[in-house]
Amino acid sequence: MEIEQCIWGFSPNEEAVVLYTLRNASGAELQLTNLGAAIVSVRVPDREGHMADVALGYRDFMSYKGDSAAMGKSVGRSANRIGRGQISIDGQTYQLSRNKGRNHLHGGAEGFADRFWEGRVEGNRVVFSLQSPDGDQGYPGNLTAEVAYFWDDDYSLEITYAAETDAPTIVNLTNHIYFNLAGESSGNIHGHLLRLNASHFLPTDSEHIPDGRLLPVEGTPMDFRQEKPIGRDINQDYIYLKQAGGYDQCWAVDGWKKNILSEVGVLTDPVSGRNVTILSSQPGVQIYTGNFLGGSPVGHSGRPYEDRDGVAIECQAFPDAPNHPNFPSTILRPGERYIQKIVYRFGVTK
Repeated sequence: MEIEQCIWGFSPNEEAVVLYTLRNASGAELQLTNLGAAIVSVRVPDREGHMADVALGYRDFMSYKGDSAAMGKSVGRSANRIGRGQISIDGQTYQLSRNKGRNHLHGGAEGFADRFWEGRVEGNRVVFSLQSPDGDQGYPGNLTAEVAYFWDDDYSLEITYAAETDAPTIVNLTNHIYFNLAGESSGNIHGHLLRLNASHFLPTDSEHIPDGRLLPVEGTPMDFRQEKPIGRDINQDYIYLKQAGGYDQCWAVDGWKKNILSEVGVLTDPVSGRNVTILSSQPGVQIYTGNFLGGSPVGHSGRPYEDRDGVAIECQAFPDAPNHPNFPSTILRPGERYIQKIVYRFGVTK
């Protein structure tokens, strides 16, 4: 494995933006940056061996700062939404920053996705670390967070999130990569085939806050238990699709067991033959079909992205988990170590 480092540029505050390129034996590449501990690009072959970048990303490094799409970034302390920005731990209520109406999204207005992480190379992986002080965005406890990226000759991208705290707090970390397996500049992902190992999804209100139930997918447009094109049902007159302008929902992974890596699903582009199998140790997966990507910063190919040009597959704990005792807990306590793993395993269909 070959790993290169270079200075991509400097922020207005003279912070160095570092670009890391991990290249396997076949020449397939993973690019990362310390701004948001983000995935910048993933170049993998199609069935004919032709390489293409299958991860949406920006041409200019400063476009990653403050982008609403959180393109390829590590989000936290808590991914997704927390209703009214309020959490309660051991009877103590905390008010988090509100950056999505009256709600808290992806760790707040100054969440982990917009921070400069400390990066280092360890053997054949790149590791980013971040210190989050007590009171950061309203969260209790001093938190040390870390994300390690591993890229191998079998085209597997392995992401490991770790965290420790000195006081009880909430942690739910994930990566916000957007896939377009036909190539990041190839247009919408309606023709991509998606299969999910998920018999239930989390219904939400008009502000995308879960109501605490898990509804069966059977008989609804949310049913991906059998592979189907993402675009087949996306425009149906169905309340949860209409609220979001497409898919933007969390599914519960069937058979989930704490700290056990299991298969979440498979995304396939039938034209190029590329596919990606997703594995995770988390109980949920948020599928977001890029319904509001239009008007984005300029992408790698030199044009802004349009709505639905990519699909985000975010392996994570359930949204608003702190406010639903029936959901798997996201509380981290002193002496415990938060460890969660995501694997994106790329391949081709002949």
